[in-house]
Amino acid sequence: MRITFVLPGWSIHKPVGGFKVVYEYANRLSERGHQINIVHPLLLFPGEARFKQKMKKIALRVSEHFMGSSKVKWFSVSPKVGMLVVDSLKEENIPEGDAIIATAWQTAEWVNQYDQNKGRKFYFIQGYEIWSGHEKRVRATWKFPLEKIVISKWLKDIAEEMGEQVSGYIPNGLDFNDFSLINPVKNRDPQRAGMLYSKIDCKGSDDGIEALTLVKKRIPDFRAALFGVTPRGKEIPKWVEYYKNPKSNGLLNIYNSCSIFIASSWHEGWPLPPAEAMACGCAVVSTDCGGIREYAEHEVNALLSPPKNPRALAQNILRLLQDDDLRVRLARAGYEQIQEFTWGKAVIKLEEVLRPK
Repeated sequence: MRITFVLPGWSIHKPVGGFKVVYEYANRLSERGHQINIVHPLLLFPGEARFKQKMKKIALRVSEHFMGSSKVKWFSVSPKVGMLVVDSLKEENIPEGDAIIATAWQTAEWVNQYDQNKGRKFYFIQGYEIWSGHEKRVRATWKFPLEKIVISKWLKDIAEEMGEQVSGYIPNGLDFNDFSLINPVKNRDPQRAGMLYSKIDCKGSDDGIEALTLVKKRIPDFRAALFGVTPRGKEIPKWVEYYKNPKSNGLLNIYNSCSIFIASSWHEGWPLPPAEAMACGCAVVSTDCGGIREYAEHEVNALLSPPKNPRALAQNILRLLQDDDLRVRLARAGYEQIQEFTWGKAVIKLEEVLRPK
């Protein structure tokens, strides 16, 4: 099949979770003999673009001239995959194909308008994206006559509440070559925790930092390591380690150095960092952000608390710091559970959904 993925942008240096998932599928579908193109627009809505966005577009074009359009620094995309960087998502910039997949609400607005020669139209829904657009506009895209593929039952429930049918429910996978247990769970420093830091509000980093601070007041020996794609923020306490934009092996080492991993999002379609941390032997303490339920169950293989409640998050962290047997039990249970989520399973399911009827 000729399959086109339409991403909502172009990120050369900074990892983006939703892009990573698409690149994983692209590589694996290509290996299975499909012709894959991924379209990256420099501007999503040219008519709405401000001067700063237009200057960024020019800078990106200059960088392409020197490095080549297919170079993504943070992920190894197969040379068989077509990496198309375009000015906008106007129809003339989109290749013909058998299937075309919108991967965000902004791209769904474009794909919905395309001619049928671009392929059967799909909407790969990875989250409830009201953090990046007005809720009414986001929800309107769920009503488009696109075949919907969701990555969690939480998103499936949202679609069905809107009266929409889902063509495919396909949980994400993990690459266990990148994320694995290399430091035995029992041998780890029980006072050390890890967490993703993000400036996107819905990731709840401020809540997570507040929870860390509350724990530190109770247990002075407590230590934390944060990582993210942006420079260290002033809100991160001085006693907290921070790693900017670590590579996969860097993440592997961070996860394996921690006994606990903290996830503080308000809502997520299928959160990758806590799943990666589970695969590396961390006991996960998370907010109940929706998609986390795909692999985390309270008191069984993780501890969950309501979103936007730093005190409840801190209480669960303290439970594990004060009960090492509980920490080890949850970490081992989480490690076993997450092994079920492979890209091999996911790509076969996606192929079945995309296959012509």
